[in-house]
Amino acid sequence: MSSETASDDSTVSVIVVGGGPAGLNAALFTAKDGIKTTVFDTDETWMHKAHLFNYLGIGSVGGSEFMATARQQVDDLGADRRQGERVTDVEETADGFAVETEDGEYEADYVVLATGANRELAEALGCEFTDEGVVDVGVDMETSVAGAYATGAMVRPEEWQAAIAVGDGAAAALNILSDVRGEHFHDFDVPADASRVFGELVAE
Repeated sequence: MSSETASDDSTVSVIVVGGGPAGLNAALFTAKDGIKTTVFDTDETWMHKAHLFNYLGIGSVGGSEFMATARQQVDDLGADRRQGERVTDVEETADGFAVETEDGEYEADYVVLATGANRELAEALGCEFTDEGVVDVGVDMETSVAGAYATGAMVRPEEWQAAIAVGDGAAAALNILSDVRGEHFHDFDVPADASRVFGELVAE
């Protein structure tokens, strides 16, 4: 299914905890494809220490510059990005998840954890861990708690790669979209989609 034919899933909601490559890419996909998306970003990503030239499709870019572009993409696609608002707890509820922050409480149908090597929220949520001490997930990044996803360094010991994290975020988002639609969802855009969204600004 092309994203051009995607239905309006704005009654479904997802909360993404973490604003690094994994979290922002998950938010990009869910927001782009009609799911109400809220991102909590405390800007503690390691990307600010990085310079990317091992990232496919990018010749050379500073980590902070990369993050600025990623955030702008997510904002432009309609995600509600709560910059600087720290999540302090996540709980499973009868209808999904309750997320508590320093400033308030929020509810969502799905939650994506993207907090780097910090696995405290996954532990509080009751997610199972592997013998290596990382969050146990499948290839779709779903944890042992249905509807809760973990990504990036949370699920891999000592593998802190932006390219891997971005893929994890996409896998989580696509699985959420597939669950919502009741069939495998493929976010595959063609030139006509780009022209529709970007108009004269579309890249050649």
